[in-house]
Amino acid sequence: MRTRRGACYSGVVSRMCSDVRLANKNKDLHMHMRVHVAGDSFSYSRKRQKKTPEKTVTDYDFFESLPDDLVISIFCKLSSTATKPSDFLNVLITCRRLNKLALHSLVLSRVSPRAFAIRAKDWCDSAHRFLKNCADAGNVEACFTLGMIRFYCLQNRGSGASLMAKAAINSHARALYSLAVIQFNGSGGTKSDKDLRAGVALCARAAFLGHVDALRELGHCLQDGYGVRQNIAEGRRFLVQANARELAAVLSTNAAARHWLTCNLQPQLRQGIGCPLLSDFGCNIPTPEVHPASRFMAEWFAARGGSPGQGLRLCSHAGCGRPESRKHEFRRCSVCGAVNYCSRACQALDWKFRHKVECAPVERWLDEDGEDIGDEDSDGEVMAMADS
Repeated sequence: MRTRRGACYSGVVSRMCSDVRLANKNKDLHMHMRVHVAGDSFSYSRKRQKKTPEKTVTDYDFFESLPDDLVISIFCKLSSTATKPSDFLNVLITCRRLNKLALHSLVLSRVSPRAFAIRAKDWCDSAHRFLKNCADAGNVEACFTLGMIRFYCLQNRGSGASLMAKAAINSHARALYSLAVIQFNGSGGTKSDKDLRAGVALCARAAFLGHVDALRELGHCLQDGYGVRQNIAEGRRFLVQANARELAAVLSTNAAARHWLTCNLQPQLRQGIGCPLLSDFGCNIPTPEVHPASRFMAEWFAARGGSPGQGLRLCSHAGCGRPESRKHEFRRCSVCGAVNYCSRACQALDWKFRHKVECAPVERWLDEDGEDIGDEDSDGEVMAMADS
């Protein structure tokens, strides 16, 4: 069959179909083409369109709908019960929202002391910044820990003492006792900067709050008349109270020590010996747990050769970690001269747990430079003690 112009229908139909196919092809090509301009040249690339899946009810993020107040309340509970730094710090790297809410001042003010147990080998700007943020938020434990690190390790005396004073104002017992030790030794200054009366007053305040080392230090000050009028009976009462608190803290968490006390202490008391100082029986119980700040200082100076500086020494009590800020600041044992202590409390503990079996008398002893200082006062020597 032909058209009026004499063309066959089959040819027209085939030509029309091919034109339609070409138009559709050009349309699809135009939709999928992207023009990239680079200088004066043009390049074409074809990109497939991706189908976006529709969100279902199961894909909805319910966490994003939680109010900030509720999340902050959860973080406050988490931070106050953290047993190690990673328990809380891992939250900061989860997502941007959690990082922002976890650094809220209310959360930082309630971070537990165990979360500040930072190791000296892990010290960095971010750890310093975290402690500072907690201290700025009003966390007294962060104020004390950062104050000790700045005062003794970073040698920033003014800032460190200021942070410890901030904690002491809020009745932080450890901060009060640390400031008392600084006053007793004149740390950060000269020998003439000692203030024994201020040290006794700070120690008495810490002892009133139940700090064991402060009770022991105050007892020895009263017995020796150091910075206060001598009162041997009152000093002995403080020493008994200090050791009773120490034993109570151990027995509350240690069943083996409780069994030892039942078997050994009661027969002694039944014999009518009197009321002995409880530290006489303390050699068989474990030493108290070292505070994170003291452990940090010990690790800090151990990584630097075990010495805080030329001619300076560390406190020989393993649980202290305090360094000297000037030569002969700490008191030496007047019997052997091999150990030195920042306080009478550290001497009493070290004598009870270690030095009692090691102390051997010598006629004269030398300092690190080989100079004979057997007759030197050295800011006040420490007398070798009996159990107290």
